[in-house]
Amino acid sequence: MTSQSSTLLYPPEGYGAPKDRRGHAGVDVGLPAGTEVFSADNHISIADDIFYQRFPDDLKDKAPRIWYEDGAYMVGRKGQSFLPGDFSAVLMQYDDLAGAASKNIEARIRELHEDGVDRELAFPNAVLALFHFPDKELRERVFRIYNEYMAELQERSGGHFYGVGLINWWDPAGTRRTLDELKSLGLKTFLLPLNPGKDDDGNIIDFGSAAMDPVWDEIEQAGLPITHHIGETPPKTPCEVNSVVVGMMVNVDSFREQFAKYIFSGILDRHPGLRVGWFEGGIAWVPTALQDAEHLLASYKHMFSHQLAHDIRYYWNTHMSASFMVDPLGLRLIDQIGVDKVFWSSDYPHNESTFGYSEKSLAAVVAAVGPDNAVKIVNRNITEFLGV
Repeated sequence: MTSQSSTLLYPPEGYGAPKDRRGHAGVDVGLPAGTEVFSADNHISIADDIFYQRFPDDLKDKAPRIWYEDGAYMVGRKGQSFLPGDFSAVLMQYDDLAGAASKNIEARIRELHEDGVDRELAFPNAVLALFHFPDKELRERVFRIYNEYMAELQERSGGHFYGVGLINWWDPAGTRRTLDELKSLGLKTFLLPLNPGKDDDGNIIDFGSAAMDPVWDEIEQAGLPITHHIGETPPKTPCEVNSVVVGMMVNVDSFREQFAKYIFSGILDRHPGLRVGWFEGGIAWVPTALQDAEHLLASYKHMFSHQLAHDIRYYWNTHMSASFMVDPLGLRLIDQIGVDKVFWSSDYPHNESTFGYSEKSLAAVVAAVGPDNAVKIVNRNITEFLGV
């Protein structure tokens, strides 16, 4: 296996916002003939007012609304968006792509095909604002409607599109109920928040606490892989200049706390059947996180209330994987991460996506790991993760 940096990642002339990009499928990137490219992390905006439409008549006044404004699909109530301003501004960059929103799954499949992408796993965009919808009973109803809608798109796509579902994480009975529903709909995974919010008594939920073990029991029993995604971590202080990119710099480095809880809080020791995917944070963070965890284990284990059952790298190798779009440093460190533990993704249609130069990103993967291992990264690892 070679481990070389690539000059193929960015076109020398640069690139514009996704609406100005065009795919270049048909370029030989070095993958074996017949390889299906599966983007492990794309996004979809909801274009229909599905929550209002599908809430019962007596609850419609409480339903979150979806509407189109200034080039983006918003989520909110009575014209007031639940999204922070920077988030809305970013959405306005790409929601006018023909396939970016749910109203045209056929155009979406076509645009991705033109970019050399055959299948995709799609995460929400603005709907993330509903993670902390205050009424938890209505929040679960919102999640159910979203899951049903994703399943409908998945069915219409003929195997090209897989939607990421949403579940109840705040009480075990609800976790079981929503996971059963999600599985019955044919969805293959679900998004768990990095910031789970507060319980009914106003206490911040700690995923690593013993009180959350019944929730993890239900997730483990369901057998579906967990996904975590960047996008929930705003900067801690205001930023007057270029706040969008400052916010993104914070967001792309948001996994460490939950990564540490899986290992050091004993979640994985008590629930050895869990599988976890980390999405859109790249892969270069993994070696440093493992290195720091090993050093801190050696330094502080005499203070632990829970002693680990395994060495640090066992938890990564056994339970975890991560996705990337453009990560030359991560590819140079692939021997530390594991070629079986990473997924390539386009991140269509985001600004930071490879849409419009995916052939350069894919060629860089082949150059770094060779054609056979590249097939794992662009297809086999994610299909095994999802069980499709």
